[in-house]
Amino acid sequence: AEINFVKIISPRAEEVTEKVKKDGINFEVEPCLGYCGYCAIGQFALVDDEFIQADTSEELYQKIKSIY
Repeated sequence: AEINFVKIISPRAEEVTEKVKKDGINFEVEPCLGYCGYCAIGQFALVDDEFIQADTSEELYQKIKSIY
């Protein structure tokens, strides 16, 4: 699976990427993923080009794990 995160300098984003990294899952951090505005209202990732959004870091991580 291909996982992409938008580059946000925030503790929320780092929580998810650190957990994914610990699990040995490869991911990319991009300056922009083209989902304007979503960065400000919640957390998201693209998993195999599928938009995955969550209210919390833990919820996003769990969604990624269930797909991966």
